[in-house]
Amino acid sequence: MNLATAFGHAVARQPGALAYVDDDRRITFAEWRAMILRLAGGLAGLGLGPGDHLAAVLRNGFEMASLYWAAHHLGVVITPISWRGTAEEIAYCLQNSGAAAMAYDGAAGPAAGEAAALAGLSGARLIRTSDAVGEGVAFETLLEAPVLSEAVAAAPEATALMIYTSGTTGRPKGVPRSHLNELAGCYAHIAHNRLPFGTASLGVMPLFHIMGLRVLATTALLNGAYVAMAGFDATRALALIEGERVGSIFLVPTMYHDMLRTAEIANTDLSALHHVGYAGMVMAQALEERCREAFRPERFVNYYGSSEIYTFSFCDRLDLKPGSAGRPGLNQTIRIVGENDEELVAGQLGEITASMDAPEAFAGYWRLPEADAKAIRRGWYHTGDLGMKDADGDLFILGRVDDMIISGGENIHPEEVEDVALRSGLAADVAVVGLADARLGQRVVAFVVPSDGAIDAETLDQAYLASDLPRFKRPRDYVLVAEMPRSASGKLLRRMLRDGKYTPWPDPSSAGRA
Repeated sequence: MNLATAFGHAVARQPGALAYVDDDRRITFAEWRAMILRLAGGLAGLGLGPGDHLAAVLRNGFEMASLYWAAHHLGVVITPISWRGTAEEIAYCLQNSGAAAMAYDGAAGPAAGEAAALAGLSGARLIRTSDAVGEGVAFETLLEAPVLSEAVAAAPEATALMIYTSGTTGRPKGVPRSHLNELAGCYAHIAHNRLPFGTASLGVMPLFHIMGLRVLATTALLNGAYVAMAGFDATRALALIEGERVGSIFLVPTMYHDMLRTAEIANTDLSALHHVGYAGMVMAQALEERCREAFRPERFVNYYGSSEIYTFSFCDRLDLKPGSAGRPGLNQTIRIVGENDEELVAGQLGEITASMDAPEAFAGYWRLPEADAKAIRRGWYHTGDLGMKDADGDLFILGRVDDMIISGGENIHPEEVEDVALRSGLAADVAVVGLADARLGQRVVAFVVPSDGAIDAETLDQAYLASDLPRFKRPRDYVLVAEMPRSASGKLLRRMLRDGKYTPWPDPSSAGRA
């Protein structure tokens, strides 16, 4: 079994079902498979074959979704790269992966073409869409190629795709994932979310991210319609959920925050939306409550995992366990360990580790034995996340190991401090970091996007005084910012705040030392 075979089963099961939707396309499974087989034939005509890496610097859309499936039919390793990167960053991924070809559109501007030149890719080794800036074979011509006569029977252990991590702490790392890894991840996602056949899904998480790829693949396996969005816009997302009768959304908390702040949310018909899930980062409990009230889904799931191992744990009882990441997923074991990798008991804080025996687990990073040695020890993957289990065995994530603030000898978890500001209604967004302090070691600093623009340090501190948060955990400084620095997948980049790389609020004098 491989991904191409699994897709073929879906087509045979319901060939006339709607498979793909975007602004100007509505394609059935049978129609899409015919196009995919022509694309695969076109890629083969360019000389691509089993084991070759096809880099894709593409926004969400027909080209990216179709090339994903076409590559699997050829045994080609689809290697999506963030189109938000610089030419140098994209070139690094091209060179590191040894990409045999690159497909790209206009999302990256001239950076993609410049990256290709730096990596030595040109001519027929480049596939360009109509809005791309640069040279290459037109994507449309591949759709006119002879149909691939027979799909490559890739072994389950063969590499199906390679994802590059976001690189928030350095160079991005390649994460090769096999057909078995991906199919196991799909089945786990379907089971843990209890998604029914025919579920239409919103395809807005970028397809260079594991969440986006999981939505694309599981939607197809369930004969649902993949409703593509090239980029996230809260108002447009709500319109698509209503208009296309979307049944499932799987987003990062930032996107939920933005949708809940629109005027349209109150008048949007959300009756078809039965499954709501989030992943990628911790969701503040205040936001979690608002999501439950606004969307009223049949299932509301916190999904905890990574590119390396898709599923760590999941929680579908957020009404009973607010903020919990729940219990381990199928075929998975979770341990909390201390500094010497000793297993900790309930109530003790430590690093979250996951078993490498899971079928969803990668085999190791691409050509980075030093990264393997750091992350994989004695059969356990070290996530870098801090967490603890409660008396019931449910997992709670309390931040990153590197993000914990140690002030005056006390350990402070940013998420706990952030939740107070969000609950107060004064902050549209907030991030808490530890900055160097001669006396305390680190002082707690809150970076705040105001909800109304008329707040100051005293007002913010009053919210903390009214909370149950101990004084040593309360921010000692407040900095108003125009927006939070985030990665392409919505993850907060705290290091940029620490380094002073942010845009101040237009009237920075309205905040200061508390």
